[in-house]
Amino acid sequence: MTGNAAVLRDGRGREVSYLRLSVTDRCNLSCLYCRPRDSITFIPHERILRYEELLDLVGLACDMGISKVRLTGGEPFARRDFMTFVASIRTRFPQVDLRITTNATLLEGKPAALAALGVTAVNISLDSLDREKFTSITGLDRLDNVRRALDECLKAGLRVKLNAVALRGINSEEIGDFVALAQAAPIDVRFIEFMPMGDGNLWRPENYISARDVLALASRFATLVPDDHDRAAGGPARMHRIEGGAGRFGVISPLSEHFCDSCNRLRITADGKLRTCLFSDREYRLRPILRNPGLGLEKVRQIITMALRTKPLGYEVLNPGGTSKSRDMSAIGG
Repeated sequence: MTGNAAVLRDGRGREVSYLRLSVTDRCNLSCLYCRPRDSITFIPHERILRYEELLDLVGLACDMGISKVRLTGGEPFARRDFMTFVASIRTRFPQVDLRITTNATLLEGKPAALAALGVTAVNISLDSLDREKFTSITGLDRLDNVRRALDECLKAGLRVKLNAVALRGINSEEIGDFVALAQAAPIDVRFIEFMPMGDGNLWRPENYISARDVLALASRFATLVPDDHDRAAGGPARMHRIEGGAGRFGVISPLSEHFCDSCNRLRITADGKLRTCLFSDREYRLRPILRNPGLGLEKVRQIITMALRTKPLGYEVLNPGGTSKSRDMSAIGG
């Protein structure tokens, strides 16, 4: 790789600096908003990108101007030798801002090692602080494991964000508890609007609660002071400092107040398909090219460049009427 510092842009002039790279579609949970519990199917092993191929993609992304890489799943820690893969990225590409999104049920005992490797941040998906409700949402009784892993992350000095899907009538009554958690610890709590992605989840208008309503509820429990740093840096969250608190509280509003004009990301699925937009079903197959000795990374570079020319505005392609997308979130990488 040349280490070229050129800025990568799409056809609308948006800077693209962030790659979400899924290492697996497998997950030990079956969250009710993510995929159907009664018919879970996984991508066959031979169609999953090998770690060597993932490393090549990270190197190409860095060479093209990507500065931040987030490893996602499924559940990334469910893939064998994932920690070794993380170490390989840090060794080969020490300049990259490396982050991980996880459900944290398999994270215990690893945060100190992640911090030592130079991982900068961990996003933890946590939709309830109530044990019975957590079990109902995820299908497994693992809240205690998540809380212990969260404590280990804070002790190791990792930056932590907690992501909760906002579900009216399910966890909307816990917003005050999440505010209290952010008051007590230096974490970012972010409620994400429920998105109509995939088939078989419970997306219905009655389950949806807007970011505006989430903030109104949160404001009953603390004084929230707008903090525009994340939006200014291209992030999707509208964050608020909690007066007198250690952490922050925020919302991500892909439906009610889209942030497509500042989208800075690409996604590559675990089976090697490039998606330039979360809401668009348009995918570009990279795996066959990576495995063709006559094509390889230079051809992948050309495909990424071409795909970016037509990177859409997500709100224009999202069908607000229901879950029309062909892939579940666990298969896309979030």
